[in-house]
Amino acid sequence: MTSFHLNHDQHCIFARADGSLPPLARDKETKMPVALAVSPTGTDRGKYLECVTRVEFSPEPQAAELYTHHAAALSLLPQDQNNPEANATKAVKANFITPRDPVLETANGGRLPAVPLAEAEMLNRYKDEAEHRGSRGGTHAIRADTTELVAAQDTGEGALIDDQMSGQSVRAEAPLRAAIPPPKTHPLFPQLPLYGPSTRLRRLQSLGFQLSSTFLSLAFLGAIVLGSLFTSIPLLVRHLYMRFTFRNPDKHRPFYEEEKRRRKGRKDSARAWKRQRRRHRNSGRNVLKTVGDEYEPTEGGKDPLICDVGYYARRVGLDVEEFSVQTEDGFIIELWHVFNPEDYTPASLTHRSQDEPIVFPKDYIKDSTGTLSQQYPSGKQKYPVLLVHGLLQSAGAYCTNDDDSLAFYLAKSGYDVWLGNNRCGFRPRHQMLSYNDPRMWNWNIRQMGVMDLPALISRVLSETGFAKLGLVCHSQGTTETFVALAKEQRPDLGNKISVFCALAPAVYAGPLIGKMYFKFMRIISPGMFRVMFGIHAFIPFMMLMHRWLPGSIYGALGYRVFSFLFNWSDTRWERDLRDRFFQFAPVYVSAESMRWWLGRECFASQKCILATREEGRREEEEDEGEDTGVEAYFDNGKTHPSEEGGEGDESRRWRGRNAWYDEQVPPFALWVAGNDELVDGRRLLRRFERGREPCVKVVHQKIIDEYEHLDVIWAMDMIEKVGQEVKEVLWKTAPEKAREVCRVPEGCEEVDIWLESPRALA
Repeated sequence: MTSFHLNHDQHCIFARADGSLPPLARDKETKMPVALAVSPTGTDRGKYLECVTRVEFSPEPQAAELYTHHAAALSLLPQDQNNPEANATKAVKANFITPRDPVLETANGGRLPAVPLAEAEMLNRYKDEAEHRGSRGGTHAIRADTTELVAAQDTGEGALIDDQMSGQSVRAEAPLRAAIPPPKTHPLFPQLPLYGPSTRLRRLQSLGFQLSSTFLSLAFLGAIVLGSLFTSIPLLVRHLYMRFTFRNPDKHRPFYEEEKRRRKGRKDSARAWKRQRRRHRNSGRNVLKTVGDEYEPTEGGKDPLICDVGYYARRVGLDVEEFSVQTEDGFIIELWHVFNPEDYTPASLTHRSQDEPIVFPKDYIKDSTGTLSQQYPSGKQKYPVLLVHGLLQSAGAYCTNDDDSLAFYLAKSGYDVWLGNNRCGFRPRHQMLSYNDPRMWNWNIRQMGVMDLPALISRVLSETGFAKLGLVCHSQGTTETFVALAKEQRPDLGNKISVFCALAPAVYAGPLIGKMYFKFMRIISPGMFRVMFGIHAFIPFMMLMHRWLPGSIYGALGYRVFSFLFNWSDTRWERDLRDRFFQFAPVYVSAESMRWWLGRECFASQKCILATREEGRREEEEDEGEDTGVEAYFDNGKTHPSEEGGEGDESRRWRGRNAWYDEQVPPFALWVAGNDELVDGRRLLRRFERGREPCVKVVHQKIIDEYEHLDVIWAMDMIEKVGQEVKEVLWKTAPEKAREVCRVPEGCEEVDIWLESPRALA
């Protein structure tokens, strides 16, 4: 093979020694395929190759050969004609879930995730040419603008250069490339790396990353643990001093008396449970009936501190069944359904297994007569609510406070509660990929929002038969929802949500992002980040500790580490349950996801999930200028137009010129922790109040000044300050048709349906 180096404006391409066309050529720098042609001129001077914007291959088999080679480079396994498994897992085409999210479909119907846009577009283009579709003027033309496409993506320009590529078609016989919507990129969501089939060289490279990250990430984790223990010394000394001086160090806690009452009640219940079991051991019964309580606990006694949502549900008279849900890119994620065993029979294991990787099929709405709703008589159905967890957590975080857990509180109030978990979680599973395959971990917050969230919502609506559901999210769960609903991502998802309740919304970064250890992760290069933390799971040793250590030790250590990292305290938590809280964290997350949060390119650097640092600065300057203008009006004894509701359409359009959401966005309800250093919820509220999101309708907002980031789900007074309001907001925003067939949640008898204000409708 002879290498031909063209000038700087062109690209380095390859040709065979005799000048003939090779089966496939790739740009030397970008490694992307480039189309080549033999020049029709200068035959007396010999054949030479050049990059062109349009190349015609006269031999028709050439397109098929290009398609074969390109598909092989994207397949699950190295292609071998003698290996049926390899042939079955060959990539055949790219399906575009959104304009920026292609998913590869394999010959056996499987899905492979995280293929770069340019690679997916070229695969479909070669497939069209190989099948004699999409030709122009009778010739099978292939555009060689891949490098231009990559450049456009890197600069955020947005659309494909080829005008034909921006046209869309719904015809079944249309070329695949004609069905690709024009992609629009964002600097906060750079392209993910491309990992091809698992060859021997690729496995060695992967092993190298695993070895380097094992030692370096353990060193990083060790430094964090030592730092947390070191900073705990003053607290320990103070605690011991107060004990030696016959003072109670816990008396200053705001819920000290309530903690004592609950501790006594828990001990009494444990003793009663033991007596009941001893009394009915021979009869085979194993229940504890609480007088005046319609829910019969089927578990009790001393808390064993285990990672089992069903166990803690049974302690309060409820139970949990697990559904397996397949995302559109092939991940198998867990969906937990909380139910009352007195009025619901769990579905079969077969029914609860993963379904097809298709969201919102044509028949998913069954007029409130889904599989689950069929068990309830008319007027007694329950409105579905989906809860999604935060970073490094599972949905079990909503189930750790006994009856004061948000999930159990909503279930006993009369809602149909579902708990959604993001990809990997406690059990990393994929339809085709294995744990050690780097493609298993090639995802970040966009994939959670664009793939995981729609799959969870689709399954809940399919099971219940409703057209919409209420969505409650905490921290990272709010982030993936805010991302998914953006008009450049998957805005149609808003049509399936009656209200989005955001607890501690994570949109803008708080001051904590400037801490030394976070700053260290931000200044290292992306390559060094991968060397240090790998290209697989992020510090998987944490999961080994979760399995090996006793629950009490792991819970205490987990609290100290997370308190050190995020400045959290247990001041408002029930301290006796603190070890239980950390049995459901951490979970498996990808190193790529943590790089999105903490690396130099995305959230930690831009300080926002959907706007760059420069855009944020401009908005702050505009807000300051507007505030100055308002003060000037008041100083002159006048009323500013924004205060008297006199803003015109032009002013509102100007403020919303960079809006993230369109008219499909559901109503928002927000609960902001006022003492939260991890995220800045006040700034998000200010964005809505200033009219920068003209399509967003805020039905409820509240700042709880004394709350920290996790208090919105774990504080002892969370039900009074958050839970009751969430319950009412969910009901007042439920669709009118759903309110007619559903039972009224307890305490919501006087809650009227929410109607948009005339100004919001304008």
